[in-house]
Amino acid sequence: MSATNQKRWSWATVVDVRDEAKGVRAITLRYESLVPRPDPGSHIDVRVPIRERIDTRSYSVVRRSDRHPATLTIAVQLADRSRGGSAYMHTLETGARLAITQPLNNFSYAGSRRPVRLLAGGIGITALFAMARQAAMENADYTLTYVGREPARLAFLEELETLHGHRFQDHLDDRDGRFDVEAWVSACPADAMAYMCGPLRLMEAVRASWATQGRDSRDLRFETFGASGRHPSQSFTVKLPTQGVEIEVPADQSILDTLESAGFDMMYDCRKGECGLCQVKVLDQRGGLDHRDVFFSAEQHTEGRLLCTCVTRAFGEGASVTLELP
Repeated sequence: MSATNQKRWSWATVVDVRDEAKGVRAITLRYESLVPRPDPGSHIDVRVPIRERIDTRSYSVVRRSDRHPATLTIAVQLADRSRGGSAYMHTLETGARLAITQPLNNFSYAGSRRPVRLLAGGIGITALFAMARQAAMENADYTLTYVGREPARLAFLEELETLHGHRFQDHLDDRDGRFDVEAWVSACPADAMAYMCGPLRLMEAVRASWATQGRDSRDLRFETFGASGRHPSQSFTVKLPTQGVEIEVPADQSILDTLESAGFDMMYDCRKGECGLCQVKVLDQRGGLDHRDVFFSAEQHTEGRLLCTCVTRAFGEGASVTLELP
């Protein structure tokens, strides 16, 4: 059996916790019963307390234990402006019990029939760790590039250097300067499959370069982590004229979370700006919109007619956005 996307919730126990890098904690979980094998690129959903309610967060599966098939390891980066998910995960100790799903996968690895190029930015390494290991096991033509600020912030760095040898390259901004996206894309073989996970700006830059160089968009697969934006998060107002409602969105809460808390039945899935299921129409706005999704194109962001409620924020003095719900 392998990972699917039909969620089944069960209980797991924390059996190990350790710091892997500055602000990054590896958490090993053991299910109470056997679960499907996690394919490379898999993640699990975890129920976490956020203020006075239970919410869901997704974390990539780094590895499964060879000795205990019901045991998986994830790694969680403590977010600077955590709304509670990563902060809660960093409080876990051995023996804690969590409600989690079986491994799920919407970032599938296509195998090594073609050259494989992997690009990780920061904690994005967790989504690519198993892919790189699989590529090595298949003796593939692959490389893994790991971009970060400094060695202390790169989780699993020594292990990756040992596992992948000359196929592994780290790029440290403090040492090497700004990462050259154009050069990385240009160095990918014409028939390569590329996989990336990292900050929004890095992924947007790679996607833009990939398109500029005339490469097939189907040969570039990606997954986001978090929803870092171009502007600091601030509170703003959401107006719903059809419902006759105005709601304040706190700086540490999304439009989606706020509307759900107010009793609106919202559609969503990923909560990361990837699937587009939570999109709504924009009727008007005051200030700017900080689109933090990777679902809409740059042109659609500029037009500003739609937004993803799970990640998009308004910014500026007296910021507000008027929406039409489906």
